[in-house]
Amino acid sequence: MIGIIRYGAGNIFSLTSALDRLGVSYGMIHEEKDFDQFDRYIIPGVGHAGTAMQKLQNTGLVPKIKSLDKPTLGVCVGMQLLTAHSEEGDADLLDIIPLKTKRFQETTDFKVPHTGWNSICTEKENPLFANIPNGTHFYFVHSYFIEHNDNYTLASTDYINKFSASIWHNNFYGVQFHPEKSGEYGELLLKNFSNL
Repeated sequence: MIGIIRYGAGNIFSLTSALDRLGVSYGMIHEEKDFDQFDRYIIPGVGHAGTAMQKLQNTGLVPKIKSLDKPTLGVCVGMQLLTAHSEEGDADLLDIIPLKTKRFQETTDFKVPHTGWNSICTEKENPLFANIPNGTHFYFVHSYFIEHNDNYTLASTDYINKFSASIWHNNFYGVQFHPEKSGEYGELLLKNFSNL
């Protein structure tokens, strides 16, 4: 069963609706003892990474999250929280995956935020992307991106520059796009996560 970490910085209605459609059972995590009920976890997140990190710290759950050894998925800002630092609010984050979250530099041809459908290029074999074709389009809404790194990038995307659409280290996974808003393949990714 999936535990969704509640810390006041994630709009979870679309996520829980997708899990309901998939028939995947889930519950909410508000305090440390709640973790024991679940065998995998999702860290949701929307908005400002620095503010989200502050809210997460206020819960007292940070040491527990960093010690997790079960599959854990960060979505959007939840993925950014897994990195070491964000330019958004000049914030130190969980530092589970030693990457930086940076702001897109807007150009005349590319607007920020990056909003809409974009194709991803899978760079590693991983069951999270099982039966999802390379080049599949997912739905993105973000002004900050996680730098590309061959060691940790699971899938990449190009918008203004190449960046990590998905990252992976040990039991921690992240996706910058919104799988719950990305149609059948987004839901397949959530199903794959529930089966890791």
